[in-house]
Formats: sequence, structure tokens, C-alpha cells
Amino acid sequence: MPSKECRVELLAHTPEPLSLIYAAFRQCYHAGFAGDMWQRLVAGDIDRQKQADFISQVLESGHASPIEHVSFTFAVEGVSRALTHQLVRHRLASYSQQSQRYVDGSNFEYILPPAIARNQAARARFEAFMAEVGSAYRDLKQILEQDGRKGAKANEDARFVLPQAAESKIVLTMNCRVLLHFFEERCCSRAQWEIRHMADMMLERCRGALPVIFRHAGAKCVRLGYCPEGERFTCGRYPLRDAGRGQP
Repeated sequence: MPSKECRVELLAHTPEPLSLIYAAFRQCYHAGFAGDMWQRLVAGDIDRQKQADFISQVLESGHASPIEHVSFTFAVEGVSRALTHQLVRHRLASYSQQSQRYVDGSNFEYILPPAIARNQAARARFEAFMAEVGSAYRDLKQILEQDGRKGAKANEDARFVLPQAAESKIVLTMNCRVLLHFFEERCCSRAQWEIRHMADMMLERCRGALPVIFRHAGAKCVRLGYCPEGERFTCGRYPLRDAGRGQP
């Protein structure tokens, strides 16, 4: 039952994302039909830099709904159940998570928090407890199987002893607008360390695929130019909203 590191893979995104967003934006302001424009876009008749510049200009005005037409799908492993419980609170997304009912957890892997990993005594206690949990799971499963509950029926009850540290795998899909909100919340230093690390990895892949949308994405302060979290919670990366204005 070794500990496991987070891994994020970008599986797919909507084809021709730049041109699709451009066509959607243009439809809002253009008398013509986006279906006809699309043929020109696919043929390369409209310069991609021109498309990117137009998208950036309209986004700066606050009009963002057309970016919802483009979605990104990620595969993630090496994350804890504690993380996925936070992740699925972002409800405008689609999730497919590894089942603890259909997947045997007898040799489950786990996530080791860095603060615990750095402390020798804490790490020893943590790893000993993970071993105890694994032993309890296997014992319970064996007892349940002897009682006539086989396979998934044994797993679904034995899993009740598994910890939030148990490693999980998940596939998730979000559109661009949801991703921008997700990054604002989860790339912030106030976010829990594990989901922040995952969000940073997702953002890196989004920037590589669609820089016009994601080059300035990140915590709220990146977009705002100031920290909205207040004096108590600021990390100091950006000045507070009212710094220098004589306001509390």
C-alpha cells in the first residue's frame, strides 16, 4: 500500500477550440450565419491571430458565455478521496470516479500529506495506521465472503473502513468558463494544498492548449490585480483591495 503522486492527463478538448469560440462570439455581433463562417475558419481563411485578438477584446468587456462551447476532459489519478469530495462540489461539470464497490481495496494506495511526510514521528504513525486499515479491510472482506457476500457485495461494506487518504482516480469534464472559476477558487493559496496542486497542473495543460483563454487564468488576484481575501487571509502576493485608499 504505497503512497502515490498526483498525475493529470488532458485526454481531449473540443476540436478547433479557438475557431469555435470565435464563431460563437461573432454570431452575437454579426448579421451572417456562423455555419457559413465556420467553413472559412476551417479552411484557414481567417487569421488565427485575428481570431485570438477579437476573443481577447470581447472577453475584456465582460462577455464570456461563448467560451462555454469548449470543454476539456482530464484523467486524474493519485488523489485522495478528501480531494474528490471537494472537487465534485463544482457542480457544473461531469465526473466519472473509480468505484470502491467494484474495485477491490485490499491493497489500496494512499496520499501522504507533505506536512506528515516531513515529520518522522507523524509519518511513522500515519503509515502504521494505513497498514492497520488495510488489514481490517481484508479481514472484513474475508468474513463477509465467508458469510455469502461475494465480490462487489463484500467490497461495498468493507470499504467503510477506508480513509479519506485512500487514492482515487477520476475523469472530469469542464467547459472553459467553469474552468476559469475553478482555477480562481482552487489555485488560490487558501485552497487545500492537494486540490491546489491538481488545479495548477490542469491550468498548465489548459494554457498549452488554448492560451487566449487561459494565459491570465489562476487565483482571483491574477485577474483582479489585488487580493479580495482580506487582511486575515491574504498570502501577500497582491496588495489588498483597499490598500492605500484609507479604508479599513
